[in-house]
Amino acid sequence: MGKILIVDDEAHVIRLLRDYLTSKNYEVHTATNGLEAIEKVKEVMPHIVFLDIIMPGLGGIETMREIKKINPKIWVAMVTAVVDEEVAKRLLQLGADDYIVKPIHLEFIGTYVMVKLIQLLN
Repeated sequence: MGKILIVDDEAHVIRLLRDYLTSKNYEVHTATNGLEAIEKVKEVMPHIVFLDIIMPGLGGIETMREIKKINPKIWVAMVTAVVDEEVAKRLLQLGADDYIVKPIHLEFIGTYVMVKLIQLLN
């Protein structure tokens, strides 16, 4: 079973993704800020992290760097409402594995998770 961590400061985003991915039988964990996310990563070692870029306190980029220090094999997909190719390139250069633009479509996430877990677990 794949383990997924959703990190976002917007409760409705967490609830939407958590409910959908749980219905697909994934083990889903959540965090509402960067520090909480780092602790969850240490605790559960997720396969995939959906990480909001803009959060109060420890932002997404700093959080991603810390997650990669803990385990560079964890797939980190940065999530943002900002559509900017330069930002996407920069995030990938800084160590993110992917860049997903909000609004998030559940069917896309379902397929995305399935494909990534097949790649990561094989």
